[in-house]
Amino acid sequence: MNSRNVWVDYAKAIGIILVVYGHVLRGLLNADIIKAGVETHMLVDSIIYSFHMPLFFFLSGLFFFKSLTSRGGKGVFVNKLDTVVYPFLVWSILQGLIEAFLSRYTNGDVTLGEVFSLLWQPRAQFWFLYALFFVFALSIVLYGSKSKKVFLPIFLLSAVAYGLQEYAPRQMLVDFLIQNFVFFAFGVWFTNIAAAIESQPGRIAIFTLLVTAGLEYQFHIISHHTYIDRGWMSLMVALSAILLVTSVSMVLARKPVQWFITIGTLSMPIYLMHILAGSGVRVILSKFLHVDNVYLHIFAACVVGIIVPIIAAKIMLKLRMDYMFQAPKLNFLKKQPKHSSNDTPPVAS
Repeated sequence: MNSRNVWVDYAKAIGIILVVYGHVLRGLLNADIIKAGVETHMLVDSIIYSFHMPLFFFLSGLFFFKSLTSRGGKGVFVNKLDTVVYPFLVWSILQGLIEAFLSRYTNGDVTLGEVFSLLWQPRAQFWFLYALFFVFALSIVLYGSKSKKVFLPIFLLSAVAYGLQEYAPRQMLVDFLIQNFVFFAFGVWFTNIAAAIESQPGRIAIFTLLVTAGLEYQFHIISHHTYIDRGWMSLMVALSAILLVTSVSMVLARKPVQWFITIGTLSMPIYLMHILAGSGVRVILSKFLHVDNVYLHIFAACVVGIIVPIIAAKIMLKLRMDYMFQAPKLNFLKKQPKHSSNDTPPVAS
């Protein structure tokens, strides 16, 4: 793949929009603002959650091997401390303190103890960064040979682990790795077939749309499962949906639209700030303006949850406040090779 792929930004944009929508929907359900059609909204929630976070782990894997071969294992590890662990710590504490302070206006009753338990109990959306760091750490070991011959075996073994996860010990970090590493490994292996799919994305999109629709119907309607029922079926659902988003993104990227690309390139700030922005809209509409129209809530919270973080990020970057999103560069790190934006986590570039 090229150093810069517009379709990757499109996939990030699609993914982050689904993240924002999913969290807005859950906020309205938890606040009991959604009173009618709850089952339908919960079905939509489960469909989204069946693949949107696997999509981000997949996107994280796309440029991992290139980074590993250019930086080495130590370089990748240090980079992930800067771009994954650092924002995890900063924004977990910042959002947690704000939620604790404003807990009487929100759905939850967040305590300072919960906020500062982040190292062993990540909160809210930040579980992704927590899990992603350990996925990267494991990948540095497993792909340490720097040989492309291990791509498929690692992916297949991780798929078996995912399918048989009910027999694994129930421990948070083990769960994170088993449930998410397979999609990262899929992203690493996908680089071998990306060009073939990019040559005919329209046909792939139509095919995967039909397959994904059938699998989702079987999974949710026929089998009465939800996204938390993880196993072989949920794996097929997620992988099919990832291919659907990927192929659709490749089609759309042929005629790029700048505002959509901006959402993708700034998906990390959106990811970090959308809960605060979206929850703020819900509180203002429901507590102060007494608006109970569900669709107005969804529209306003999603728009604000995307636009406000973009504006805030642009202002911060213009003011040289890069330290809000990645660790300040220290003297002993200056010799690290410069990385491209596609080398960072998919919600981080």
